[in-house]
Amino acid sequence: MNSNQTKNQRIAIVTGGGDAPGLNAVIRAVVKAANRRGWECIGVLGGFEGLLDPVQTCPLDQRQLGSLLYRGGTILGTTNRGRFAAKTGTGDLRRVPVEILKETKRNFDQLRLDALVAIGGDGSLTIAQQLYETGIPVVGVPKTIDNDLEATLMTFGFETAMTVAVEALDRLTSTAESHNRVMVLEVMGRYAGWIAGYAGLAGGADVILIPEIEFNYEAICKKIQQREDEGKHFTIVIAAEGAREKSGAYVTTGVQTDDREVHLGGIGHLVAEEIQMRTAKESRAVVLGHLQRGGPPTAWDRLLCTRYGVFAVEMIAHGNFGAMVALTSHGIEPVRLTDATARIRLVPVDGELVRVARALGVSFGDA
Repeated sequence: MNSNQTKNQRIAIVTGGGDAPGLNAVIRAVVKAANRRGWECIGVLGGFEGLLDPVQTCPLDQRQLGSLLYRGGTILGTTNRGRFAAKTGTGDLRRVPVEILKETKRNFDQLRLDALVAIGGDGSLTIAQQLYETGIPVVGVPKTIDNDLEATLMTFGFETAMTVAVEALDRLTSTAESHNRVMVLEVMGRYAGWIAGYAGLAGGADVILIPEIEFNYEAICKKIQQREDEGKHFTIVIAAEGAREKSGAYVTTGVQTDDREVHLGGIGHLVAEEIQMRTAKESRAVVLGHLQRGGPPTAWDRLLCTRYGVFAVEMIAHGNFGAMVALTSHGIEPVRLTDATARIRLVPVDGELVRVARALGVSFGDA
C-alpha cells in the first residue's frame, strides 16, 4: 500500500484562470472526499498569487460546503493575470520566473502542505506543470468552458456554457423570424470552436464560424440568399470570438498587456455590419460574453465536477502527481499534465461535428 494512503494529508486547492460553472462543485468534492479520509484542506485565495508573499489561504471544511454544488464562480477567487501568467499575446508560452517558482515552493513547504490540487485550463495547468517540476506534488483538474484541453473528452464548464448559448440562440431565432433579420451571436472560443459548433448544431444556427475554418463573406451571403430563395427570410449566425476571415487577423479589443493574453472580441459586430452592407438585410449582433461563465452549473457539469474532485483525492492517495484527472472512453482516469497541455484541442475540420453540420446544410462560411 502506498504510504500516502495511510498518512494524514494536508491539501491545498487553487483555482486559476477565468471562472467557470462548476469550480465550487470541484472544491466541494475534494474537501468532502479528503475529510472522509481524515485529511485537512486549505484554500488558496486569489489564484496562484495567493501562494506568494503575503500568503493568502483559508481553512476549508464541511462548514463551507453547503451551497457549493450549484453555486457559480469560485469561493477562493481566481485571476488570469499577474506573476504566474503562462500564456501571453495570442497564446505564446511564457515560463514563470524561476524566483517565483522557488518562492512558491518555500511557502508550500512552510504551510506543511502535502499536495496541491490545481483547477484550471490550459494556462493554469501549464503553471501547475512548472510547479511540479519545481518539486510541488500537483494534481490537476481540467476547467475551461472552451473545452480545448487535450487528453480529456470534456472539461467541466463547457456543457453549461453551451447550454447558455443554445438558450440565447432560441431567443434570437424568435426575434430574427419576427423581423426578417440576420442575427449574429458571438460566443467565447479563442482558438477552438467547440462552443460555437455544439451550440450552433443544438440551436439550429444556419452559419457557424469557428477559428479552425477561416471564412469569407461571399459564402456567408450566399447562404443567406439561399434561405431567401427558399422563403426563409431570417438567418442565424453563431461566431466564436476567435473566428477569422480568410487570411485575416484576430479581431481584438482593449489594450494588450504583458501579463495576459490579448483580448479577443468584436467579430460578431463586424460580421453583422458586413452582412447588412452586402445584402441590405437588417442585421444585429449580440455578444454573449461573460454570461457563459457565470451562474450555476448544469446537472451534467455538477456530476462531472464531483467525479473529478473525488478522483483527484484518490490520485493524491496513490501518490500520482504531475497528472490531471480526465474523462476518457474508459471513465475518469489520470493523464500526464504534459500530455494535457502539449497543445490545444481543436475542432477537427473533417470530424463528426463538422460533417453533421454540413450534412444539414449548415455553412461554415468557407464554400
